[in-house]
Amino acid sequence: MTVAARGLPARVRIHEVGARDGLQNEKTAVPTSVKAEFVHRLADAGLSTIEATSFVHPKWVPQLADAEQLFPLVAGLPVALPVLVPNERGLDRALALGARRVAVFASATESFAKANLNRTVDEALAMFEPVVARAKAADVHVRGYLSMCFGDPWEGAVPLPQVVRVCRALLAMGCDELSLGDTIGVATPGHVTALLSALGSQGVPVDALGVHFHDTYGQALANTLAALQHGVTTVDASAGGLGGCPYARSATGNLATEDLVWMLQGLGIDTGVDLGRLTATSVWMADRLGRPSPSRTVRALSHKDPQEQ
Repeated sequence: MTVAARGLPARVRIHEVGARDGLQNEKTAVPTSVKAEFVHRLADAGLSTIEATSFVHPKWVPQLADAEQLFPLVAGLPVALPVLVPNERGLDRALALGARRVAVFASATESFAKANLNRTVDEALAMFEPVVARAKAADVHVRGYLSMCFGDPWEGAVPLPQVVRVCRALLAMGCDELSLGDTIGVATPGHVTALLSALGSQGVPVDALGVHFHDTYGQALANTLAALQHGVTTVDASAGGLGGCPYARSATGNLATEDLVWMLQGLGIDTGVDLGRLTATSVWMADRLGRPSPSRTVRALSHKDPQEQ
């Protein structure tokens, strides 16, 4: 039953991260052909932005070592296919394959910057400056990921001004949009509202922001609703709830795309996504990974009696 609520956007763009963030933690190598079919199925389900892979060094994320082989298999799809690039070498690899959307990944905390990038926050920003400049010179869209916006496993709660500073630096160097990451899933709705308000007070436009919530404490949907009430219209999610963070052990799965779509459909918010096809895709991928999907919506819909659907 659709029951709209006041003050919410009419449409939300889902930034699907299952094929990259969702699979990067898998210990067993997923065949390139399976990854490509996963992306194709996600596109067929109506997702318009599907993060395809990452051009990091294979030593750091072995699961995504096949980026050069995978990208050509999905490049013809009529959807946006952003890819992660950690440095200029990664950008070179992505541009050589015709990528038109890239993302860099920064940290709001020194501890995570050291663990993830082996640099301080400011050293990482300096590394990204030529990457973003070159991408923009090539007319390529740039997303800036910002990890640990709400809490850090080593440092605890992250002060709002600390997050705002790095967000403004990423926008100043030319990023088109930012994704605010709750990497270990500790955010609660009031904290989300406070951060978005702090960013707005410092001139960061809400239409340049997306949110990326993990469901460690079961707060991802509540946090998403708080962000929507504040005017955010881009939400990251992972089909089937796949994924975590290889550098933060307390990080569990991403917000499941199916759970997000169920909530948005109930609120009368358009996503362009066919929930049935998306659920079937996650069931298909779960079979290939050899375990059930953690998404509650996938489990509920895939176990219904056909006569009840």
